[in-house]
Parts: sequence; C-alpha cells; structure tokens
Amino acid sequence: MKTQINIRKATDIDRAFIFELSPRLAEVAQLAWHTDEVIQKMQDDYITAMLVKSAVPQITLIAEINAKPYGFIHARSHTDSISGEVCGTIPLLAVLPKAQGQGLGKLLIESVEVWAKELGYRLLHLEVFAKNNKAYSFYQQQGFTAETVHMIKNLN
Repeated sequence: MKTQINIRKATDIDRAFIFELSPRLAEVAQLAWHTDEVIQKMQDDYITAMLVKSAVPQITLIAEINAKPYGFIHARSHTDSISGEVCGTIPLLAVLPKAQGQGLGKLLIESVEVWAKELGYRLLHLEVFAKNNKAYSFYQQQGFTAETVHMIKNLN
C-alpha cells in the first residue's frame, strides 16, 4: 500500500486530535520551576484560545497519512517586535512521535509559508522551548534562526 500524505485545513472534527497532542507539547517544555499541572493547563488553555475563530488572519492545518491525522500546525498574524511590521507566527506545531522524521513537519511549515506569502508577509516567526533541542534543530533545518532569547530566573 502506497503512503499518501495530505495537508488540509483543520475542521471542528480535528479538535479532539489537536488536544490529544497537548500532553506531548507540555512534556517537551521541561520547565523545572513550573509544575507539570501548570504547564499542561497553559498548553490546554493556549490550544483552546487558538481554536477560537478570530478576525486576525490565522490558519490551522492537519497533516494526514492515509487519511489519518498525524500532526498539526497553527499560524496567525503577528507584529514583529523589532520592525513593528505584520508577519506570520507559528505558535504551535506538533507531530505524533511515531510519525516524526517522515517529513510532515516540513510539509506543514512549507504550507504555512505559502499562506504567509499570500498575505504579503516578509517574515515568519516562531518560539520554541529552550530545552526542546530536537525542535530547535528541526527549525534551524527549515531556515529559522534565533533573533532574541527570552530568559527567566527562578527566585525561589
């Protein structure tokens, strides 16, 4: 059987699948100064807000293999903190562990790049948890480079 990969716009039916990946997104944060519960709640709240319809340009895409979802990406309009210009941002990208390395993440990013270019954006922004080395390396391979580093100090 030939593997068929498809990237499509998410629908309300995909909501459960997207939330299924929430624990994985929370797990890679590795923020010792926050409890696992706080990180999971942040992730769930973020996904809930992401899925709300908005006047701000945004897109959520699903990566399928043989008509079954294996990953998603969400992108929206963002104001660049350096230039002040409107650009795209990728707040969330997740692929099931068993499907990683098959090119789904790359296809999802390429699809968002097309979306961003259609809107006339010059830049595409994203943030990645500092200890998520696998994702950091992946994003570098896709042409992203660090611009600023957000740091925190635990005072307890």
